[in-house]
Amino acid sequence: MIYVCRYETAAGPLLMGANETAIVALEFRENSKAVKGAMLKENPVLKQARAELDQYFAGERRDFSVPIDPQGTQFQRRVWKALQTIPYGETRSYKDIAIAAGCPKGFRAVGLANNRNPISIIIPCHRVIGSNNKLVGYGGGLAVKEFLLNLERKQSS
Repeated sequence: MIYVCRYETAAGPLLMGANETAIVALEFRENSKAVKGAMLKENPVLKQARAELDQYFAGERRDFSVPIDPQGTQFQRRVWKALQTIPYGETRSYKDIAIAAGCPKGFRAVGLANNRNPISIIIPCHRVIGSNNKLVGYGGGLAVKEFLLNLERKQSS
């Protein structure tokens, strides 16, 4: 069973989804494939995620301990794992992530995997920028990406 709830943040509304043991979706989109047919009810995993996100937005949390279970291809999961190594308050280029994911010339494929990341913030795809240090692409919109990066930079200094 998948449980889902809406969570209002300073960056905008998030749709959170979880099974009995892990977060499966955390998206700035209203419609998520990850939570189709979900029950509108908060379970203990969603409560933990909400508490940790409250701490993150308050500048009190840099790492998350809530279990996650992102569903994707083997390549996507490698990319998402590489994203989780980007330190709080820092950024990496798509090329950096392609190298970390073992596909040095696959920066476009990394961009697609980033776009399909079902668990934003916890899998920090917002920390990936263009090689020219410009903000590019984000499922929640560039304003949300900029907000998250500024939040982390402010807390890191």
